[in-house]
Amino acid sequence: MKKLLLSAIMLLGLNLMASAQIEEPKNTPELEFAFQLKVTLDEAYSCGETQHGRRTIIPITGGTFEGPNIKGTIINGGADYQIANTAINRTELEAIYCIKTDDGVVIHVRNRGIIHSGKDANGNPTFYFKAAPQFEAPADSKYAWLNNSLFLCAPDFSQQFKGIVLNIWRVK
Repeated sequence: MKKLLLSAIMLLGLNLMASAQIEEPKNTPELEFAFQLKVTLDEAYSCGETQHGRRTIIPITGGTFEGPNIKGTIINGGADYQIANTAINRTELEAIYCIKTDDGVVIHVRNRGIIHSGKDANGNPTFYFKAAPQFEAPADSKYAWLNNSLFLCAPDFSQQFKGIVLNIWRVK
């Protein structure tokens, strides 16, 4: 009798847990468009297969950026450093470069992200490319807001532009 009662209580508890639904938190972050970068690139080169995967370097040669509160050019001399693991179709990227606003303020950018291609549960191809840029702007400039927020970016593929277009959002 004791075992039967214990089993019934356990089954009831499992059913209650299975039917319990977690509500989405009320403080879900919002995104606010910050700006768009149009980055020009030079020809990629590779170090070949390393202990971490295939290392590729893509030189950043310039470009422009513009958003509601910021506008300027991308300074030549940065690069996108990628490491690819072809066995799992995953590439980690780290782009390091500087941008210069139209009023002459230089801002350092370090953008880390992931590119992954695969298949969903139905066998359809999937593609994921997201990154999280971090900015270092002069603390006494009108661009200091870049230092105190998190950002996300995603590419916007364009046939008209030779390079990469990145849209950047600030997490509110």
